[in-house]
Amino acid sequence: MEQKSIKVLIADDHTLFRKGLSMMVQTFPGVESVENVENGQLALDVLKNEHIDILLLDLEMPVLDGRETAKKVVSKFPDTHIIMISMHDSLALISDLIEIGVHSYLLKSAEPEEVQKAIVSVLNNDFYYNQLVARALHQKVKHGGVSKPFFNDKSQLTKREIEILELICQELTMKQIGEKLFISEQTIHTHRKNLMRKTDCKNAVGLVKFAIQNQIVSL
Repeated sequence: MEQKSIKVLIADDHTLFRKGLSMMVQTFPGVESVENVENGQLALDVLKNEHIDILLLDLEMPVLDGRETAKKVVSKFPDTHIIMISMHDSLALISDLIEIGVHSYLLKSAEPEEVQKAIVSVLNNDFYYNQLVARALHQKVKHGGVSKPFFNDKSQLTKREIEILELICQELTMKQIGEKLFISEQTIHTHRKNLMRKTDCKNAVGLVKFAIQNQIVSL
């Protein structure tokens, strides 16, 4: 992992799964601490008092479920990255969560290696693009279920912005993009902010979806 001292919070109402996941994540390189709570409201209470890098969030919980928790986290704690973990594989559901601002989605049947890979990717790239997320994004585009109109052309994006967007979709980090294009990492961050502003996207997952919608990439 490029980032050290990673703080993780797990919110899941099933005690055995929650504590087992906590023990597993604690073994990942770079993880400093792992806390766990049994519902979304308790997760929000933790976030009010300390910075959390990764929130592993169950979908179905009492008191405050995962969807509503995600909406509040995106609004109030935008620096916390959300990875939803659930038993449900509904593409419409996954697409809805991505619209809210969730950074990735894993099934509870995922292997430990994928959980670790998702954490690394979300921290470094702002999203983790697995087959499930890919299918959800493509289905959203295929059936025209978009909340914002496509650009009729790409004139609102500069050539450099399109180039950077293509590299973001390849899951390159900001540092790797800068090295590839021979420009500073800070310049890449500025271009990324401009891309998000122009496309009205909440995070890199939204940028990937935008790129697919506008045929900039065909992942």
